[in-house]
Amino acid sequence: MIEVKHVLGISGGKDSAALAIYLKNKYPQLAIDYYYCETDKELDETYTLINNLESYLGKKIKTLKAATATHEAQFDHFLKLYGGYLPSSNARWCTRKMKLEPFESFVGSAPTLSYVGIRGDEDREGYVSHKENIQSIFPFRKNIWSEEIITRTLTNKNISLLEDICLTVLPSRQKDGLIRVIKEPLSFQYDQLRKLADLLTISIAGFNKIVFEFLKTTEYPISHLEDYPLLENEDVLVRSDIFKILEESGVGVPEYYNKIEFEVDGKKGYYSRSRSGCFFCFFQQKIEWIWLYETHRNLFEKAIEYEKEGYTWMQDERLEDIIKPERIKQIKEDQLKKAAKNSNLKSPYLVDILQEAEGEGCAACFI
Repeated sequence: MIEVKHVLGISGGKDSAALAIYLKNKYPQLAIDYYYCETDKELDETYTLINNLESYLGKKIKTLKAATATHEAQFDHFLKLYGGYLPSSNARWCTRKMKLEPFESFVGSAPTLSYVGIRGDEDREGYVSHKENIQSIFPFRKNIWSEEIITRTLTNKNISLLEDICLTVLPSRQKDGLIRVIKEPLSFQYDQLRKLADLLTISIAGFNKIVFEFLKTTEYPISHLEDYPLLENEDVLVRSDIFKILEESGVGVPEYYNKIEFEVDGKKGYYSRSRSGCFFCFFQQKIEWIWLYETHRNLFEKAIEYEKEGYTWMQDERLEDIIKPERIKQIKEDQLKKAAKNSNLKSPYLVDILQEAEGEGCAACFI
């Protein structure tokens, strides 16, 4: 039997940390290797989270560095190689060079299951490796499989095979409903999303068993396993569950998620950070840049230094302009308006107001 590796990347964000805790508690039989890709430009709170998580897991989180033969900070090393060109949403060399490449080097050629902390209330896939020996699993979602797996499984040419699998591996109470849906071919009127939803509504565990047995006919990493405990998992975890896991475990929520009060013309509002990642991440919203300026002035000034080569972190505005008094006031007023639209939210974490930001950016950095 070929050994399958189980890995989980810790970004320093809430979701990957909560996933590590969740899997340790619910599936202790999984021998998971944890890793963290270093940029040397994270907030101190990120390293605090990693240290707390190591204590809880009782296991070291391996630090991966893309550039091992340099005394410079990882980001600064690659910035020089790119001629001072700052990364952007259209040129994410930072993620590719410092996150994805060291991860794939760490995995090597071994069949590997990579656990990703995308939640049940998120509509995104995140990073899925193009290497054939790496397969992503999403334990927090109703559907733990990647879109690629679903597409390959539910293609119309597999209908007979999937029906046979149902008859062979499923208990009688699950068979009839799942077989009825499986026999319905995909069409413009009945697309893959609808078929997937129908199957999961009938039985999450039953559908997982069908996919697992089908994957044994392929070369995906999971085909090398005799059984897999997550097949029975029917948990669907959302944002509030993540904070609960972190708090109840004692690992704690990174401080940069906590709301901080500000005031504009007598009106009180709140700001914080919505994500982990480098302190100068170009995916930050304007209010998050102001949070950095007013709570981590030294880091904001370092971010300004990077713009002196002529490149900017934001497409439409320089950092030296965003901190002019009238501009700060305008950005805070915009945040007050956004908060008013979300006044029904009771969470102490501003990420619940900045939730649309979570869908942007690189899963390897922020989850």
